[in-house]
Amino acid sequence: MKKLILGMILGSASLVVSCGPKSMAVTGPKYTSSEQLAQGKTIFENSCNRCHKLPDPAKHDDQGWLKTLSRMAPKAKLSEDQHQMVYDYLISVNKK
Repeated sequence: MKKLILGMILGSASLVVSCGPKSMAVTGPKYTSSEQLAQGKTIFENSCNRCHKLPDPAKHDDQGWLKTLSRMAPKAKLSEDQHQMVYDYLISVNKK
């Protein structure tokens, strides 16, 4: 009986984990072409401006933008590629 209950608990836990939100795995710069950085700027301007005034790219250093975008990208419903492009744009124009 204990094995059955333990099996049900483990099965339920794995289901919850597999259905959880996907991780936005931006860990550093990836895109460097001017086209991709321009796309990042456009996504930043259009997505972030929907809910609040656009922050100055110099507001955060690279690590600060990682933390901020990890929190904000899901709210803006950005795909992982969009998230990456916004991050790469922001760190390309900030001077920190």
